[in-house]
Amino acid sequence: MKFSQTLAEGSLFRAREFIAGKDAVTLATDILVLDQEQFSAAFRKSPMKRAKLAGLKRNATVVLENSSR
Repeated sequence: MKFSQTLAEGSLFRAREFIAGKDAVTLATDILVLDQEQFSAAFRKSPMKRAKLAGLKRNATVVLENSSR
C-alpha cells in the first residue's frame, strides 16, 4: 500500500499473538476450542472482550459454515 508503515515493536495497533498471521478458517477453529481462561488471557485489555467468548464462538461457527460452501 502506498501509505503503509511498519508498526513499532510495542505498538498498541499490532495484532495480538493469538490472531497474528492466521487466516479466517484457522482463527475460527482456534476460537472454537478456547475456554474462558484462555480467552481472558488472549484478549486481556482488548475491545474483543466486549463480544464475549460466546459471541466470538457464534461468529467463528458462521465463518466455518460459510467457508465450506
